[in-house]
Amino acid sequence: AIAPLKAVIISYPSDTPNNVLDEAKDAITKAGGQITHEYNIIKGFACKAPAAVLEKVQVLSDQFAALIEEDGVVTTN
Repeated sequence: AIAPLKAVIISYPSDTPNNVLDEAKDAITKAGGQITHEYNIIKGFACKAPAAVLEKVQVLSDQFAALIEEDGVVTTN
């Protein structure tokens, strides 16, 4: 069975080396996820990925912690 994919935005501190992001993106694609957008303003990207790999990505780097937030529509009143 294929694990359901969660749509999330993963961001990192601005001083995070690119190889940390590359390692996270590789882990996601190898687990059957997909990168849906790469951001230039922040160090991060949007993706759809199985929950299990998101847990792995969160602990890939002790020094540069990933912030993982569910991607969704933001509304204002």
